[in-house]
Amino acid sequence: MANPKASDILGHVLLVTGPEEFLNQRTVSSALAAVRAADPESEQSETMAASLTIAALGDLAAPSLFSSIRCVVVRELEDLPDESVDGLVEYAAAPSDEVGLVLVHSGGQKGTGVLNKLRKLPLVTEVKSATLKPSEFGRFVAGEVRSHGGRIDDEASALLVQAVGQDLRALAGAAHQLTSDFPDEPISESVVKRYFAGRAEVKSFAVADAALYGRTAAALEELRWALDSGTATVLVTSAFANGLRGLARFMAAPRGMREADLAREAGVPPWKIRVLREQSRGWDDRGVAEAITAVAQADADVKGASSDAAYALERMVLRVAGARSGR
Repeated sequence: MANPKASDILGHVLLVTGPEEFLNQRTVSSALAAVRAADPESEQSETMAASLTIAALGDLAAPSLFSSIRCVVVRELEDLPDESVDGLVEYAAAPSDEVGLVLVHSGGQKGTGVLNKLRKLPLVTEVKSATLKPSEFGRFVAGEVRSHGGRIDDEASALLVQAVGQDLRALAGAAHQLTSDFPDEPISESVVKRYFAGRAEVKSFAVADAALYGRTAAALEELRWALDSGTATVLVTSAFANGLRGLARFMAAPRGMREADLAREAGVPPWKIRVLREQSRGWDDRGVAEAITAVAQADADVKGASSDAAYALERMVLRVAGARSGR
């Protein structure tokens, strides 16, 4: 529910479900803000479903001496006692006009009985959050930047995801920081690198990309820089494994697919298809298999099979780049 009005909340029940805690909290915060905007004197309260008896629900929803308008948030609905289910459903069928009730369920099978009953009621609105797929994090970043009035291209979005990781709260914070610091210009790769180039994941992917393009000297240079700046060796082998996995899936995909479908098939964001298409021109199935073997060996080496992890990684870079050029 984007930008709800107080009329969407008061006299209704907002059912917030799904595993993404950050998105769930954003929905709850929007509901509370809508009610507070309509009545600055409104009261807001929270409780856990495990302690929600019918008497407690009545107390939470009742008008106080200070304000008749209230917004009540009940968290962890999956823990609602069985004896309270019928009472909650009865209230949700005819909620008070001056009370907004927000019920939060964190996903999973527990508590689906009460969810199914609530979903059938006309005054209950459900907002679901879903776990993002790897290809969707870039779009999430772009949406966050747009919400702050900024612009960001696909490559910069993907780089930010690589740098920050797949934690939505951290990505939202990074997007807000960048748009605040660069309000009058689009967020480009160079801007992201300026802020996040120190992140180990970015360095690791730079090494892998150079090797997969067959740029041996550049890959070795990136590797030395990454190791000198403290990048963990396992991050380097992980970046190579991810890169080869996407390349193999791209090469195995049926010809003639649309780019969006191809991206889903390869498990990468849409902008990455152009990169994979360019990289794949120097690869065949045998070369990919040799490269995967080299990465597996290096991963074992850096996890203890070798006494010289840096040498193991250099050997991996040479073998991977060589597998491409050795077509």
